[in-house]
Amino acid sequence: MLNVIEIEIMKSFLFSILALAISFTTLKAQNTAQVKGAWQFNEGKKLHHVFFQDGFYFHTIQEGNLFVGADGGSYKINDNVIATNLLFNSIDSTEVGTTKSVPFSVTATQLSITVPDGQVTFQRIDDGQAPLAGVWRITGRMQNGKITPIHQTGTRQTYKLLTGTKFQWVAIDPAKKQFSGTGGGSYTFKDGKYVENIEFFSRDNSRVGASLAFDGKLENGDWHHSGLSSKGAKIYEIWSRIGK
Repeated sequence: MLNVIEIEIMKSFLFSILALAISFTTLKAQNTAQVKGAWQFNEGKKLHHVFFQDGFYFHTIQEGNLFVGADGGSYKINDNVIATNLLFNSIDSTEVGTTKSVPFSVTATQLSITVPDGQVTFQRIDDGQAPLAGVWRITGRMQNGKITPIHQTGTRQTYKLLTGTKFQWVAIDPAKKQFSGTGGGSYTFKDGKYVENIEFFSRDNSRVGASLAFDGKLENGDWHHSGLSSKGAKIYEIWSRIGK
């Protein structure tokens, strides 16, 4: 039978283990929150964008108006490591389906990650906080005056990721390791108006610099998006959040 001193020692030991576990959990939550948002890094003439939002990340490289490449997928924070699962890679499709663990450190303004050639430091653009911030998939569309649900079939996927000030869409098929296209830039959402300013576009770099304005609203957690497409066609779409 344990005596009083042994019981107190055991209590102290268990308390220390519990406190350590809580500390690790808090650190992980803090790191996840700090990584969230939009970041940029200049590599000579190349500009790297990295967006982290609700368990997804997109990384894109452009040189002036020219789209160079993009990759992305899902991610989790494990202490000071970003663990990623690649869903698309426009430059090397053989990378799709692979996982990587990338050591990192983060402050209020900088994100430093360790890569094979050394360390790369990104500058913060925003913290991923905004009414529309999230990862979205289209779930409905207006057809003949009625909202028609869109049910995902096959393995093709289209995502739209929004941070606090940046947006990017990707059309991919992870099962086939296919990348169909991406585009993105900055956006504003105010007084029911959603405006996109295109900064990169894989399919047509002549679109860079263009602005597209839409009506937008959040209703029951869904994003109702309407107006004219880049081709001038009327659209009314409903997008739903994923990844939270």
